[in-house]
Amino acid sequence: MIGYVLRRMLYGVLILIGVNLFTFVLFFAVNTPDDMARLAIGGQRVSADAITKWKVERGYDKPLFINTQARGLEQYTDTIFYQRSVPLLRFDFGASDEGRDIGREIGKRMWPSLALAIPTFILGLLVSIAFALLLVFFRTTHLDFWGVVLCVVMLSISGLFYIIAGQWLFSKLLRLVPYSGFAGGWDALKFLALPILVAVIARLGPEARFLRSLFLEEVGKDYVRTARAKGLSERVVLFKHVLRNAMLPILTGAVSALPLLFMGSLISESFFGIPGLGSYTIDAISGQDFSVVRAMVFLGSALYILGLILADISYTLADPRVRFE
Repeated sequence: MIGYVLRRMLYGVLILIGVNLFTFVLFFAVNTPDDMARLAIGGQRVSADAITKWKVERGYDKPLFINTQARGLEQYTDTIFYQRSVPLLRFDFGASDEGRDIGREIGKRMWPSLALAIPTFILGLLVSIAFALLLVFFRTTHLDFWGVVLCVVMLSISGLFYIIAGQWLFSKLLRLVPYSGFAGGWDALKFLALPILVAVIARLGPEARFLRSLFLEEVGKDYVRTARAKGLSERVVLFKHVLRNAMLPILTGAVSALPLLFMGSLISESFFGIPGLGSYTIDAISGQDFSVVRAMVFLGSALYILGLILADISYTLADPRVRFE
């Protein structure tokens, strides 16, 4: 097991190096340092001296990969790639193009993201499992049929619709919660109630439909027939046997998603004005702040790889028959 985890971590490091390189190449294939300077300064009619000064202050006046004017190792170290991307491998995020410390911004913005993501994750998973078990309990009935229809309709609707409809109904019409914004302490509850509710409803359709199919597959297996033959009630069969044996696929999505909760929700945080990592990433993309974008992409990739490793480890806890050689 330890050897397997170490191999996965080694593969993860190689993937992170590839993601870092690909992000760097892709970004500078779209934007040159001159374009970044014009956008940061503001406007197309910017003097050449102002562009040069902006690039020198932020280190974008150097070559991308190889500095032919330098000697020795400085040919590779005195470059934009080495100074702006290589430090990411030791999780040194550096400063944004505006001069702000990215690590400090991440530490400050992660708490609003977690305050939104953790309740959404837990409530969403519990509601989806409960709704899927309810449909399986009443399978082949009208309740099951219309429940599946509802799931298909809900998964066919864009998440933006739920956000706009929720803001219009609960904030503008009923005036139960604020339209957007965020506050610290217990005051955050009134700002997070609507985003959490909207996120749980938006994910109910696809997750409940997937879990219903998963539970129906387990219901048709021999161990379920044996449990019924012993006289166990349908409620005990579903909750004690079917749910337990369906935990592996559920753990795959749940455990692997845990590290990504740190990254926040790009759409929800932007629409609801929550100063988390999701809105931080959107602002960086809009402002073409390469330093922040590559830091968030790198961090998201690292957390996703960590989530996959945790999912593999959780298999052995959920099913002792699973072993990694």
